[in-house]
Amino acid sequence: MLSSRQLHERRARRTRYNIAKNSHGRLRMSVHRSRQNISVQIIDDSVGKTLVSASSLEAVLKDKLKSGANKAGAKTVGELVAQRALKAGIKEVVFDRGGYIYHGRVKELAEAAREAGLSF
Repeated sequence: MLSSRQLHERRARRTRYNIAKNSHGRLRMSVHRSRQNISVQIIDDSVGKTLVSASSLEAVLKDKLKSGANKAGAKTVGELVAQRALKAGIKEVVFDRGGYIYHGRVKELAEAAREAGLSF
């Protein structure tokens, strides 16, 4: 029987495989969710480099957020990463939920990024 961590890694690999197959050269927006925080990166897989990132641990957001472990924190991080991406000239990405289900904080982050101008 596989552990929950192994099952999570399997889902993440499956998600990334499908993204790589269908991305057509677009950048990947990868989400990492922990119990206390949430972070997101926009990655260029052809070079293997992170272009833009945002996290609930950043000093800019520490004062605004009560916690990074709720939907409000995820929404703020999503808006911040979208602003930074648009400033860097990135308009279109592929969303990588990273083995997490598209629900709760992950969904809130994605919707906030869409509303702020990112397309995926």
